[in-house]
Parts: sequence; structure tokens; C-alpha cells
Amino acid sequence: MSYLIADDLPDAPAGERFAQLLERPTILQIPGAYNGLSALQAKRSGFDALYLSGAAMSASMGLPDLGIITIDDVCFFIRQIARASGLPVLVDGDTGYGEALNAMHMVRSFEEAGAAAVHIEDQILPKKCGHLSDKRLLSPNDMAAKIAAAVRARRHLRIIARTDAAASEGLEGAVARAKLYLQAGADAIFPEALTSAEMFREFSRRVQAPLLANMTEFGRTPPFTAKEFESMGYRMVIWPVSALRVAAKAHERLYQALKNEGSAQSMLPQMQTRHELYETIDYARYEALDSSIVRSIVPDGAG
Repeated sequence: MSYLIADDLPDAPAGERFAQLLERPTILQIPGAYNGLSALQAKRSGFDALYLSGAAMSASMGLPDLGIITIDDVCFFIRQIARASGLPVLVDGDTGYGEALNAMHMVRSFEEAGAAAVHIEDQILPKKCGHLSDKRLLSPNDMAAKIAAAVRARRHLRIIARTDAAASEGLEGAVARAKLYLQAGADAIFPEALTSAEMFREFSRRVQAPLLANMTEFGRTPPFTAKEFESMGYRMVIWPVSALRVAAKAHERLYQALKNEGSAQSMLPQMQTRHELYETIDYARYEALDSSIVRSIVPDGAG
């Protein structure tokens, strides 16, 4: 999918395409992508939707995930991922970037940038990663009002309400909040940082709505597969920061090799070749759009 080529562009709004994916009988697997290239790679691996994580965006900018980035920052990432892949993108909307009016502005901005869905959480600023301690929560009614405002503002964007209440209010509090958020118009619920299969099953038994599970590494949730989440009653699963973590570790190894060896030669087996990169980004097809560009030839030995 090259977003400059009109015959590749989807016809239906992104939110509607996301909703259609949720109607399929199997769980929707949504890997995290943090730039256009990773989005293309995920699409080539066969995924039908992508996730844009606030933690991944923040880290890629050299910032902690504390609600520092802005709506405009996020829209920059949404545009490149949605345009490059053409896939529906679920976006981390943090707390909605403020109160009800701010959440409405966020919804319109994300829609215009190309997002398909957004999740909004019930923390207050400064917010934290959902798997850290001492999270502070908005009152249930105030969060419900924010969800209702977001729903009012959207044209096609799907609104997912995230609750971080399990850690401080227990499963009872998380379930009560989820039901209130559904009454406010949320299309789906994201219970964050559940800590056992029993909690996941009990939540899905008591909350009758499409549910999203978060399979982040090094957090409070044990490692479960997509099939296991599906058997627990979940319709979506995200792997929010996995791609960034793998890439960041590879960066470390490369820079250490350059510093220690004065060369990147030892890293060649771990690199994507020039040919593989050009194939991923559809280099030749872009050249074909403009007859003034002479077709490039990959050098011998360049993969």
C-alpha cells in the first residue's frame, strides 16, 4: 500500500473498517507500530489493524510515558502509520488530553489524521503507564462525561474506554466503571493491568461488550497468547511496545559494535538489506509514478 497511489486507498472510513474487523469470529490481533516502516512490516506479516502506543511514541521521542506529548505530536504519528499501511489504526489517547472539551478536540484531530479508534483512560494527569504503581483516577462520573463528550464529537472513530481501576479499586470497581462507561456510549472496554486468567475471565463474564486485552512485556499481566485471550472472552489484543523494544535493543547492539569495533560489519547478518528495505517501502512503484526518475538498480552485493 503506497498512500500516494489513489487506487490503493480504502473507500470506507477507518472507524467503520475497524468495526467490521471486530465482527469476525476470531480475536483481532493488533501489534504496535511506531512509524511508517514498522507499519508496513506489520502489514506484510498479515495483520489487519495496528496499534499506536503512547509509550512507544514517547520513548521514540526520548521522553517518558507521563502524558507529556501533545495531540499534534500524536497526529504526526497517526498520519504516517495510517497513510503508509492503509490499515485501521487504534490510537492511545491517554486521558483525552484534558477534560471533556479537550477530549472532543482530540477525537476530531485523530479522525482527521486518519485514526480508526482511540482508547481514553480514567487516570488523571500526570498519568502513568498502566502497569506501574500509584495511579490516580478520575471519578467514575467525570470519566463517563468525558466518554460521552468524545462519542458526541466523533463521526466514525470508535471510542474504547480504558479503566485502570483494578489496581486500586479491585475487580468490583473496574466492572462498575466499565458498565458506566458503556452507558455513556463507549463502543468497547479496555481493562488495564489485570493480573491473572481468573480476573480476565471474571471481567468478561460480567461486562457484556467487546473487550480489549493488553499483552505488554515486563508488566503485571502474565504472558498469554491471542488464542488464550480469545478463550477468556476478549475480542482484541494489543502488543503495544514489542516492536519498539526489539528495535531499541538492536540499536544498542549496533552502537556498541560501532564504538568497540569501529565498523558495522559484524552486524550485517542482523540488518535488513537494501533490497529488502526497497521492497518493503515499494521503492520501484514510486519511481514508476514519475517518468522523470530513472529506475534505480540495487548495487551488486547489496542484498
